Amino acid sequence: MKVQLVKVHGSGNTFYLYEALYDDKLDYVNMAKQLCNPSINGGADGLLLVLPSDIADAKMRVINADGSEASMCGNGLRCVARHVCEKLEIDEAIIETMHACLTVRKEAPIFEQLPTYSVEISPISFELSSLPLFLEDKQELHHERIAVFSEDIPFTAVSVPNPHLIGIVEKKYIENTSHQQQLAAFLNSDNEYCPNGVNVSYVLPISNDEIFVRTYERGVGFTNACGTAMTASALISTMENIVSGNLITVYNPGGFVQCSVEQYNDKWKLSLIGNATIVGYYEIEYSHNKIEFIDCVITEEQVQYDKCNIYTENRLRSFTQ
Repeated sequence: MKVQLVKVHGSGNTFYLYEALYDDKLDYVNMAKQLCNPSINGGADGLLLVLPSDIADAKMRVINADGSEASMCGNGLRCVARHVCEKLEIDEAIIETMHACLTVRKEAPIFEQLPTYSVEISPISFELSSLPLFLEDKQELHHERIAVFSEDIPFTAVSVPNPHLIGIVEKKYIENTSHQQQLAAFLNSDNEYCPNGVNVSYVLPISNDEIFVRTYERGVGFTNACGTAMTASALISTMENIVSGNLITVYNPGGFVQCSVEQYNDKWKLSLIGNATIVGYYEIEYSHNKIEFIDCVITEEQVQYDKCNIYTENRLRSFTQ
């Protein structure tokens, strides 16, 4: 059968988007693994499924490159937000995800004319059982050094709802990826601490309202960006007084986003604001569990995002040199 796909990205976190129906006879796991293969048309980080919903404007499912399903994806949700809002000709919508119905909306561009959307990131939990993460008798982990992870990096564990281990690091841990690679690979293999794996992010403070985040994403590996990781990193940086203010700029290998972090009594409200870029429109033939690309129409939107990347590179160079 012929299948229409849209290739999209948020902060360089790339996906194929497919508007599906519940009666589709497609093997999404198999399809995602093939579409995400880097040797096939450049690959992707995952497959976004946009489905009908009885309780929201649409439902999102996220199939990772390895075939596992993510409970949430902030960068992917921005792309789904744009797809749904443009289809329904509205500026704000509600999208059903695995654990919550989340508000999304069209926003003013964060860079020139870059199509920009904000998405709510929720629910938030610091209970280790929500990841799960097992550390002796600990119920929570807040900005603490754990010898088995690192002697000098303080870590915080949080689920939003994807599980995250956030480390605040010195520049040497950003310049050399080996420590993060080793720790993340360990925690995403058979181990006694994170039986279901975990996203591992290293956060470098830049200024009082800017941070840099690099993430090893569960089911993907090192990625250009992970939306929930960037938002979680902004939250932890705020809680530990590393940054100030309610709007944090978060740079990443794929560009930058803004994260709104607000506290109401003992509750946190998080929003992720960034690009939702359409790379191209694709048609594939999916038959006997094999995909074949038939046609594609590439947009000009990536040119605008490339300018954003140049800005990001210059901003980071001014800090690191």
